[in-house]
Amino acid sequence: MKEALYYELKESEDKILCVLCPRGCKLDDGQSGVCGTRENIEGTLYSMVYEKPVAIHIDPIEKKPLYHFFPGVRILSLGTYGCNLACKFCQNADISQEKDTSSSLYIQSVPPDEIISMCKENDLKFVAFTYNEPTVFYEYMYDTAVLCKFNDIKTVVVSNGQINETPLRYLLPYIDAFNIDLKSFNPEFYKKICNGYLETTLNTIKVIAEEKKHLEVTFLLIERYNDDENEFRQMCEFLRSISKNIVLHISRAFPRYELDFNPTSALMLKNFEEIAREYLKFVYIGNI
Repeated sequence: MKEALYYELKESEDKILCVLCPRGCKLDDGQSGVCGTRENIEGTLYSMVYEKPVAIHIDPIEKKPLYHFFPGVRILSLGTYGCNLACKFCQNADISQEKDTSSSLYIQSVPPDEIISMCKENDLKFVAFTYNEPTVFYEYMYDTAVLCKFNDIKTVVVSNGQINETPLRYLLPYIDAFNIDLKSFNPEFYKKICNGYLETTLNTIKVIAEEKKHLEVTFLLIERYNDDENEFRQMCEFLRSISKNIVLHISRAFPRYELDFNPTSALMLKNFEEIAREYLKFVYIGNI
């Protein structure tokens, strides 16, 4: 448990306002945000997942997915539990939607300096903050990324992009590459299916590109939900307006969590790949 960054004390309301992400949770004493990882304890906001990863693995970097950032290397990947979205189709709901902070059966204590030691022991020069949404373990990610920078270890963030601009810019000097999930180009889809904000993710993509960090984007194609070709073209136009060299991954979706649908067909994936190639130089199909 560590005091969180990016919150304000609303004395007139006797609440804490978390300003890390666009949810802007107002928390009474003893209450956690929608992410389930940040709790008001007697007027101080604490991160309940600091140094508590639920998963640490060594992966190929292509699994993030990152195809144009040091292909072929191995990367130490870690994540906690919790998320600031509630996507009804979540492919990783067992940890992202977990809210039980007392679930000590699977939570380890791994401080940032131990992450560095793991890298050195395994001859690794890359660390990824992934699996669940890294924004919700911001303090753990930040402290680890700072140590990585001083130890010549490159860092990767795999994120939904739901982070406010001020904390994003504070983190950016210590992150080398991003893969951002762009779940749709429809604000209503974000609101009704993900309980999030399209504009926030679009702004995150713009800021990352502006700061010249390596950027790849993943679009999970779900039949009947985000398969409108006109909306997809608008998405591709947006990405091209930033750079035609942005790498786009179009991933096959499988029914998970609360949403029932058929796995994305290979024919639809191929069709969307062909559309995307009208706008972008680097397009890949995944999960197939």
